[in-house]
Amino acid sequence: MTLTVFTGGSIVLEAEREGRTHTSDAIAFRGDRVAALGAEAIALTEQTDATVVDLAGGTLVPGIGEGHAHPVLGGLEAAGPNVRAAADLQGIIDAVAEWKREHPEAEWIVGASYDATFAPGGVFDAEWLDAVTGDTPTILRAWDYHTAWVNSAALAAGGITAETPDPPLGRYVRRADGTPIGTLQEAAANTFIADVVPAFALADRVAAIESSTRDYAAQGTTWVQDAWVELSDVDTYLAAARDNRLHTRVNLAFRADPANWRDQAGSFVELRNEIRALGHDRLSAETVKFFVDGVIESRTAALGAPYADRPDERGLPNWAEQEIAEAAKAFDAAGFQLHIHAIGDDANRIALDTIQAVHAENPPRERAHVIAHVAMLAPADIARFAELGVIANFEPYWAQCDAVMRDLTIPHIGHDREGWQYLIGSVLRSGATVSFGSDWPVTTKDWRPAFATAVTRHSHLEPEAESWLPDERVSAGAALSAYTLATAQQALAPERGALNVGMIADAVWLAADPLTVDPTAVPEIEVLGTWLAGERTH
Repeated sequence: MTLTVFTGGSIVLEAEREGRTHTSDAIAFRGDRVAALGAEAIALTEQTDATVVDLAGGTLVPGIGEGHAHPVLGGLEAAGPNVRAAADLQGIIDAVAEWKREHPEAEWIVGASYDATFAPGGVFDAEWLDAVTGDTPTILRAWDYHTAWVNSAALAAGGITAETPDPPLGRYVRRADGTPIGTLQEAAANTFIADVVPAFALADRVAAIESSTRDYAAQGTTWVQDAWVELSDVDTYLAAARDNRLHTRVNLAFRADPANWRDQAGSFVELRNEIRALGHDRLSAETVKFFVDGVIESRTAALGAPYADRPDERGLPNWAEQEIAEAAKAFDAAGFQLHIHAIGDDANRIALDTIQAVHAENPPRERAHVIAHVAMLAPADIARFAELGVIANFEPYWAQCDAVMRDLTIPHIGHDREGWQYLIGSVLRSGATVSFGSDWPVTTKDWRPAFATAVTRHSHLEPEAESWLPDERVSAGAALSAYTLATAQQALAPERGALNVGMIADAVWLAADPLTVDPTAVPEIEVLGTWLAGERTH
């Protein structure tokens, strides 16, 4: 059994949501557990089997959790044109043209994630792609992963014409004459990808998850919630686990389909049992994902009052309220954790009502149900997270007034509701558990710039910028707690998230202390090492 002792720096044993921290000057891992602290840990350096790590003045903190991400999708972005790096619309088109020149044999061009602010209203025209793609069907996903841009050849491949009705829960954006312009929203995009676009080969998908989890390990992340898993994704994870190609733990959240969730229920249980039987400590499947609504930027998020710039629209909810309540009660009764995507204020109200209905009907048990994003929250609903014991999973990197917020989000909802967004501080002060994630590849998977944004409410690239909604800032200690103790609670893992004696030895060695440096400097802190259950993964 391995023995590793860390000295020569500071050790953050536990960061509490109130901002308090507990520290030590030494720590010892034996096997997969924390064995000793302080003087007792230093004494173990004399043992012949001890590996001593000199922290060189750095800081050891509990392993970082990722409360909401899509690592297969993120990893697969590297297989297509590099549209994410584009600085403008022409940059996207140029990246697609370059990829086509380099892959003349490709039957399809599939890429992500383009910046939707590069076209008015986030609406992109198929003809802009036609000039460089010709008759090769092409589909690009926007960074929100709720929207896609296709060329004319792809529209033809999908049989989408002026006469094609919008699919349930989706929208083909159209020209004035009714012909599809080339932008697909919500189910129109996702169904097209599932039914028309050729799937990536298994080997490519496994390589994507291996690359993603290796990158996560390199930034100190030891657990990831994959928040959107289709049944076709399960083979990817099983193959990666069997070949020991997972470099972090990953929990899978199976997507519940509003149209056939009753048929899914049995298969979800069978797949969970199969993954449990595999007995791999880096793979679990304990969660079911619900999409209540879409996103504000395409006006598909569900709002309680009409959009400010489209007074006839309130969004595009994915579930009837009674139906999502019935589905949630069924999956909760089967022992699943619920993970509910809610962006608009009405979506968050529906998600809270759904969990309240679960509590009212199902027998009491320990639960860690999650509402993810909580992007827009009516003040009257803030206290309900604590009252219902719901984990509020925020993506803190979004809590800044960037181009998306300025050019798309605020114009859609209006300035009177601008202050309802990303109420991290308010929800935390109410007594609720707040966990953090990234929603990668929507935005960066790196927790460090997101940590800085949670503390400052502005971009770390503009250290002198004014804080956006400054009352919603949180302390550095609270931010670290959201990435450690709270994500461990979300992961149903009470033995993780802290480095007290007897806890699982998940840790990350940082060159500086994120709790004491200027928060805008946190993104530059070097990650010097990562340990998962006592094993060094980076």
